Amino acid sequence: MNFEHILFSIEAGVALLSLNRPDQLNSFNAQMHGEVKEALKQVRHNPDVRVLLLTGEGRGFCAGQDLSERNVAPGSSVPDLGESIEKFYNPLIRQLRDLPMPVICAVNGVAAGAGANIPLACDLVLAARSASFIQAFCKIGLIPDSGGTWTLPRLVGMARAKALALLGNRLSAEQAEQWGLIYRCVEDAELRDEALTLARHLATQPTYGLALIKRSLNASLSNSFDEQLELERDLQRLAGRSEDYREGVSAFMEKRSPSFKGR
Repeated sequence: MNFEHILFSIEAGVALLSLNRPDQLNSFNAQMHGEVKEALKQVRHNPDVRVLLLTGEGRGFCAGQDLSERNVAPGSSVPDLGESIEKFYNPLIRQLRDLPMPVICAVNGVAAGAGANIPLACDLVLAARSASFIQAFCKIGLIPDSGGTWTLPRLVGMARAKALALLGNRLSAEQAEQWGLIYRCVEDAELRDEALTLARHLATQPTYGLALIKRSLNASLSNSFDEQLELERDLQRLAGRSEDYREGVSAFMEKRSPSFKGR
C-alpha cells in the first residue's frame, strides 16, 4: 500500500510510524485513519517487527480530528460522532493497546483532542520539552474520547483528570512527566534519537515476555487481586515455555550476552 499521510518503515526490528500531515498538525481524516490501520496490521503480522515507535512530522504530534471533514453549518444534518468513534478511533486505540509488543510514542509537539489521548494507549511515552497535551474537547462541547475518560483518572487521579477535561488547559510535557501522565520529557533536539535508542534496545530484548508483561499490567487495572494472581500464573506458564526464557537462562549460566528472538 502506498501511503500519503503517514511515513512507515521497518528496520532492525523497529517499525517507525510517523503521522505526516504537518500542515494540518497531523490531524486525522478518514484517509489517514485507513493508512494507520493498514500499517498497524502490517506491524502485527510481520514476525520481524518487535517494537513500534509512533511519532509525528512537523511542529505538532497530532491535533486530533480534522474538523474540516465535519459539516456543522446551519441547516446541515446532525453528524453522528458516535459512528466516527466506533469506526475509527476505538479500533485505533484497541490496536495500539493490544499489539503484542512494546509501543513507544514520541510526542514531538502539541497533542490535542484525540491526539492527546492516542499516546496514552501506548506503553512508553516520551515528549519533547516544547510539547503539550490539551484535552480540547470541552472547548467545542464534546467529551474526551480515544480512551481519555478511562486513562486520565488512572494516570493522574480523578481531581486532575477532571481539571484537564473540564478546563481544557494546556499541560506542558514537563508537568505531564511530574504528574505521571508520560514516561519522560526530553529536550526537543534529542527526542527522535532518544526514542529510537529506546526502541532499538527493546527490539533486542525478550519481546515475547515483554508482550506478556504489557498484557498483565493492562489487565491489572480491571482484575481483582485473585484474578490477577491467576493471570500471573497462566502468563508465567506461557513465558516459561518460550525460546527466549531458555536463551536467557542459558546465557546467564554461561556468562554471555543473550540473543533473544522474540518467541
